[in-house]
Parts: sequence; structure tokens; C-alpha cells
Amino acid sequence: MTQQPTTATTVDWRAYGAVLFDLDGVITPTAVVHRAAWSEMFTSFLAAHGARLAGGPVAPYAEADYFAHVDGKPRYDGVRDFLASRGIRLPEGTPSDPAGSDGLSVRSLGDAKNAAFNAVLERDGVTPYPGSVLLLDHLASLGLPLAVVSSSANAPAVLTAAGLLDRFGTVVDGRVATELGLPGKPAPDTFVHAATVLDTSPGRAVVLEDAVSGVAAGASGDFGLVIGVDRGAGPETLLAAGAHLVVADLADLAPSDEH
Repeated sequence: MTQQPTTATTVDWRAYGAVLFDLDGVITPTAVVHRAAWSEMFTSFLAAHGARLAGGPVAPYAEADYFAHVDGKPRYDGVRDFLASRGIRLPEGTPSDPAGSDGLSVRSLGDAKNAAFNAVLERDGVTPYPGSVLLLDHLASLGLPLAVVSSSANAPAVLTAAGLLDRFGTVVDGRVATELGLPGKPAPDTFVHAATVLDTSPGRAVVLEDAVSGVAAGASGDFGLVIGVDRGAGPETLLAAGAHLVVADLADLAPSDEH
């Protein structure tokens, strides 16, 4: 029952067997924290090492790089893909590598970004988007099974901080994907696994994503409905990646009398 691209926001939720949410940028505004952490880490790294490692002048990190190379992907994949865009290749590294922009490995850079994110989360906490809570309430009233599917290894901590962990039947995050050997987004495997855990098939599941890589994962997995949430990528970009419809806020997907 795969849908065709549309601008309509009315969804027949009862036609589906489960709803699978990305976390950062869909349920919680932690994508802003992620963007800041990535920017801080890559800016410092390029200033210190970029020209030498690239063999010449290198373009500085820009916000567009987050959406093009990092957003929605497993952390080390994001590091690797951004560095490739600047003609830089680093060794993968090991868990014993020191986290920091001076640690010249994929792992050390990824761990530096993660440390920065966790510091902000611990200091400031996180408040979910009101519209996302509204939709979660509506789906709960329908008895639909829900999952979070996130590339972040911090998903349970973020959901706990937001007071939402008990809303979901399963959380498939970066740690779970690593343990099960599942490739990350844009591969559909983590979403497929979540649908299976919730006792449904991709064709009967809805994917909600703000990242191009996540929308592409839902599209390539032939999920019944892929909804793009525009938090900065742009509706045209999300539709081109395979979204069937795009909304600016999840409140748009809840009945109007619940707003």
C-alpha cells in the first residue's frame, strides 16, 4: 500500500501496523545540538590539519555539510563522508584513540563530537517538540505500536531526558545496529528490524524522518508511507530522496481537534 508523493497531510493511521520515528529533529530538537557539535569539531580539525592533509587549501565546514554528509548517518560514517568531501582520508582508529580534533583518526573525531553532544545534553536537558508529543498522544490513542530508529548511540538517554522512553515498543539505535551487524541509514536495515520487532512488515509501517539519509532508507526499504519532516533540509530535497509527503511539524499529522 505504498503511497505516491503528495502535499496532503491527512494520514489514515489505522491502515498501518506500526510507526517508526527517527529521533533527532523529529521527536526532539537535539539535531540543533548535533549540528553545533559537528561544526565545532570539524572547524577545529580543519583549522589545525585540513590544508596539510588535503594537500592544499580546504573549504571550511558549513551548515550545508551537515545535511549533505552527516545528518542521519552513523557517527563514524558521517566523519568519513565529510572528510572525503574535502579530499581527506584518515585511518579508522581504535577505541583507545583519544577523543579530540587533534586525534587523527575517524574514531577519534567521531568520539570528540559525541563527547560534545553529551556535555550539552547533560547540562541543558531536552524538551520534545510539542507537535511531536501531540502526534504520539494521538497514535497511542489508536493503539499503534511505535519505535524509535536512530543512528545515534545516545537515543535512550535522549528519550529518558525528554520523558518519552516508555512510549516506544523498541528503540533501535546505533549501539543496537552495531551489536546486530545492521548497516546504518541510508540502508533500510534498522527500520526493517524495528518493523519486525513490532510484528509488522515494511509495507505496513510508516517512517518519519527529517534526514535525507533516513528518508532514502525508508524509500529503499519499500515502507508503506515515508513522511519527511522539514527541519532544514527543504521539502524538495526530502521529496527527491523518496518522501511521500513532507510536513513542517508533526502536529500537522494529528487531527485538528487535538491541536
